[in-house]
Amino acid sequence: MLHVRRPLIAGLAAFPLIALTACGGSPATTPAPEQAGAPVAGGTLIFGVNTEPQNLDPHASPQDVTGLFTRPVLDSLVSLDDKGQIHPWLATSWKISPDGKTYTFKLREGVKFSDGGAFDAAAVKVNLDHIVDPKTKSQLAAAAFGPYKGTKVVDDLTAEVSFSKPYSPFLAALATAYFGIQSPKSLAAGPEALAKKVVGTGPFVIDAFIPHQGITYHRNAGYGWGPEGAKHTGAAYLQRLEFKILTEDSVRLGALTSGQIDAIASVPPVNVKQVEADPKLAILRRQAPGGNYNYFPNTAKGVFADAKVRQAFRDGIDFATIVQQLYFGAFTPAFSPISPATLGYDKNTETQWKYDPAAAGRLLDEAGWTGRDAAGYRTKDGTRLTVHWPFLKSFAREQRGTLAEQVQAEAKKIGIEVRFDDVTPNDFVPKALSGDYDLVDFSWQRADGDALRNLFAISNIPSGALFGQNLSRYDDAEVDGWLSDALATTDLAKRSELYTRVQRKVNADAAVFPVYVFTYLLGVSRTAHDIGWEPQAYPTFYDAWVSKA
Repeated sequence: MLHVRRPLIAGLAAFPLIALTACGGSPATTPAPEQAGAPVAGGTLIFGVNTEPQNLDPHASPQDVTGLFTRPVLDSLVSLDDKGQIHPWLATSWKISPDGKTYTFKLREGVKFSDGGAFDAAAVKVNLDHIVDPKTKSQLAAAAFGPYKGTKVVDDLTAEVSFSKPYSPFLAALATAYFGIQSPKSLAAGPEALAKKVVGTGPFVIDAFIPHQGITYHRNAGYGWGPEGAKHTGAAYLQRLEFKILTEDSVRLGALTSGQIDAIASVPPVNVKQVEADPKLAILRRQAPGGNYNYFPNTAKGVFADAKVRQAFRDGIDFATIVQQLYFGAFTPAFSPISPATLGYDKNTETQWKYDPAAAGRLLDEAGWTGRDAAGYRTKDGTRLTVHWPFLKSFAREQRGTLAEQVQAEAKKIGIEVRFDDVTPNDFVPKALSGDYDLVDFSWQRADGDALRNLFAISNIPSGALFGQNLSRYDDAEVDGWLSDALATTDLAKRSELYTRVQRKVNADAAVFPVYVFTYLLGVSRTAHDIGWEPQAYPTFYDAWVSKA
């Protein structure tokens, strides 16, 4: 039997990197540019991206962006739609045992890996076991695998996956590229080879991945098993697909506006209106589900161990105005730890708390921070009210550094000093494990409301044995019970109700400071059509095609 233990670095690695998934609810999106007639086969679509994976193996990589680079070549057992419903893909059907511990999958016949190998139940077992194999050193996928025990090959087209206890988020996790099915032959080549190239059953095949430059793919001519809900069947329309790594916003935007490339990732919010005003271009939007970009106060020790100080910090800073002005309305302010695109999002959280600096001042008085020093900061017993924030400045994206400085300035107005401790990832790990911080920031987008369990379950508090994502170090037995109950049911309505309770309780306890909801801003030429979205809220290219200008 195989058992998952999340690696020490898993949580950290995902914090500063793009973490996007899509799920239930109604994600904000924008229709694609008008089609120029029927889809045309052939041609090349060039996509400019702002970051790259260090390891192409999604089973092992700590970076969410690996899913973007590998989705063209890797199919999944199931697919996930915008309403949180699961649909067939490489698995034609599945059954869940009454106790919720066993998933039995019937697999599609006739599927081939691009290296010629057959897709079957043995391949499924090899892939799932590879994720939890200690040699893989999985830094993201294993963290989403729950209490996995093992996979049994019932026959060539039947695989039985077992867990030690019910784990309802499993199907949503399977739908992501991190559980994409790879060729057993390529997996056997070892980690160094997988870091540079992966082989799957998908609509494209990797030609070459050149670090810091990009990756190229060609069409898998024999492809004929797209996910349910795709706009067409058979091979992809595009003959070639190319990702160019363009980290500088101005360079990436210039390549799009000049017509050198067909689409770009992450249009800078300040340039959205410029792109929309260009008749040759359009913006496609997709709101990411799962955890928002949030600030997490250390509730276990330090100044934020006092709930009144936590509430004062949250309510005394006008997060909504800062977000609106800094991002020009491209990102919406957050009020819950999870986004509106997530299963179980509670709209009532949008009025659960509000900006109220006067009330924040009263809370600080009640907490005993009644003195003032020469710089105007509040004091208690001669000690200044200071928040220590280990900020990963070198990894900050989306102007998060500027945002943090504005929050720092607003905090000073209510008498709270915010100090940034500029750290490297290596510096951050021991601080996180020991709780040596007052505040941390990260986003944790995931394809399921179970993101709340990652963020607030007692079992996910970082320790010497586990780098969990509960960096609030929030310890609440009632919330833990709700999260456990959600794991035990596949009823979406019941899970939503439980996740609603969790959001309200963590907000009431000010165990999180929601900041903004990430929206993927995809800039596209009007000659590029039918770019889709996958559960990670990353663009997909199976249905995509290009027309002449």
